[in-house]
Amino acid sequence: MQDAPIETIHVVVKGKVQGVGYRHATVRRAHMIGATGWVQNMLDGTVEALVQGTPDQVDQMLEWLRRGPPEAVVTELESRRDDTDKRFRHFAQH
Repeated sequence: MQDAPIETIHVVVKGKVQGVGYRHATVRRAHMIGATGWVQNMLDGTVEALVQGTPDQVDQMLEWLRRGPPEAVVTELESRRDDTDKRFRHFAQH
């Protein structure tokens, strides 16, 4: 697993995703999967995240982000590759 390629994906999640524990649940899920990066609420009511990990970890996080915690209602998920050279050590809430 040491030589596995690292992917970084920038994600914007739309819908009922603030005030439902979305960020906290995302951090917990990332820790379970072993992904790194960050998640934050945006002023426009969306949640933004940067997910970094192996292709499998990133895929698992994207799949989870499309659903979110039980109270969330995700209506749209936009994702794009981020070419940052920065490597994150953990997953955090901003």
